[in-house]
Amino acid sequence: MSRTGRFVVLEGGDASGKTTQVALLVKRLQAEGHDVVETFEPGATSLGRAIRAVLLDGDEMEPLAETLLLAADRAQHVREVVIPSLQAGKVVVSDRFVPSSLAYQGVGRNVGVGTVERINVAARGGVEPHIVVVLDVPDDVAASRHDPGDRLERAGADFHRRVRAAYRDLAPARGWVVVDGTGDIESIAEGVWAAVRDCVQT
Repeated sequence: MSRTGRFVVLEGGDASGKTTQVALLVKRLQAEGHDVVETFEPGATSLGRAIRAVLLDGDEMEPLAETLLLAADRAQHVREVVIPSLQAGKVVVSDRFVPSSLAYQGVGRNVGVGTVERINVAARGGVEPHIVVVLDVPDDVAASRHDPGDRLERAGADFHRRVRAAYRDLAPARGWVVVDGTGDIESIAEGVWAAVRDCVQT
């Protein structure tokens, strides 16, 4: 059982299989005896759901406005869900956090990684993930899985290529663990578990 809270974030571009792996990781952690909170961005709070509707179902918007809306969702998420759960000694598993904004808005939308980082300093309230796992898939694999739905998913192939490349480029300096997302679901889950196991058992 985890005595102190741990914050685990799973990341990746669209069609990386991230959401499936979040669910599998949560089940694995629970089987290991951890008290787990599964969450996501954007939209995990009441305010967040309203922001998510604007972000994903609304009209086109300025990239900086998009960045600020995501930061507003994050500020509420951190204070309402993440911090209380960590203080209670739980393992928090989040589908996306600040790394998504760095890749999607910082690089994909050309807002600038530095600008996005500065915006999120206050939004994340001092919270840093204990580990960030990035599921990486080649562009052709992602394209074969891609089923455009919301506004961000419809942003176009070039945008999504930039986002996937951004994760790869940003990972080394930030200590993100990159896991190959091209195998079968079970083997990917083992790769994720291998990355997370020591962190949550500390």
